[in-house]
Amino acid sequence: MRAWAWHAAACAALLSAAGCTSTVVRDGKETAPEVKVAPDPQQIRRAAATRVELASLYFSRGQFTTALDEIKQAVQADPNNGPAHNLMGLIYAALGNNAQAEAAFRRALQINPADADTMNNYGWFLCQNQRYREAEAQFQQALGQPNYRGAARTLRVMGICQSRDGRLAEAEASLVRSYQIDPTSGETAFTLAEVQYRRGEYERARFYIDRINKSAEQSNAQTLWLGSRIEYKLGNLPLARSLGEQLARRYPQSPEALAFQQGRFND
Repeated sequence: MRAWAWHAAACAALLSAAGCTSTVVRDGKETAPEVKVAPDPQQIRRAAATRVELASLYFSRGQFTTALDEIKQAVQADPNNGPAHNLMGLIYAALGNNAQAEAAFRRALQINPADADTMNNYGWFLCQNQRYREAEAQFQQALGQPNYRGAARTLRVMGICQSRDGRLAEAEASLVRSYQIDPTSGETAFTLAEVQYRRGEYERARFYIDRINKSAEQSNAQTLWLGSRIEYKLGNLPLARSLGEQLARRYPQSPEALAFQQGRFND
C-alpha cells in the first residue's frame, strides 16, 4: 500500500478517536490541508440584523423593491429572525402581494408568538383587506402583551378599523383611550374628531379638531375642512368661512378646498 493511501486509511479509522488530519501530496511534496471554519452564528445574526436595518431604511423611503431584496437576504442568512419576517410582511403588503405578506406575518408570529409589533402590523394588514374581526383579534392580542409600549398606536388603528366597519361607538372608545395615552398625536385627535362628527357629537369633535388647527405644524387640508364643517354644523358660520378661507389659501389645489368653494358642508 502506498504511504499516502495507508495514511488516509488510518485517518479514516482513527478520525473519531484521534482527530487525525490527512495531508495532500502534490509533486511529491506534502502540503497542509484546507481547514474549513464553521460560520460564527453571532456574526450571521449581526449581518442579518444589518440587512434588516437597511431594508427598513429603504422601506421608509418608499423603495420597496430594494427593501425586499435586502430583507430576502436577511431571511436567507437567518431564517429565524422574527423582525425580518415582520418587515417582509410590511414590504409585501406595500407591493400588493397579499398572500406573501400574510405568510410572512404568520411566520414572524410562529417564531415569536408574543411579538406585539407583528400583531399590530398583521392586524393593520387585515384591516386594509376589510377583515375587520380578524384584525381586531390581533390588536387585542397585542394590547394584552405585558409591557407593550405601542398601545396608543394599536388603539388608534383599532379605532380606525372599527370606524371603517361602521362601529362608531367602539371606535370612539378606542380612540379616546389612545388619546389619553398619547395626547400629542395629531392623527389620533383628527380621527377621533372625525368619528365624533359622524356621530353628531359636534361640540366634542370641536375640542379635538381645534387643538390640531391651532398648530400650523399639525393642521392640513383635511383638518381645516373638518373644522369648517364642524363649525357649520354648530351654526358658527363666520368661523366656518374663516377656516375654509384658510384652507383655500394654504391648499388651493386640494379636494377639500374645492369642496369648500362648492359649499359641500354636508358631505
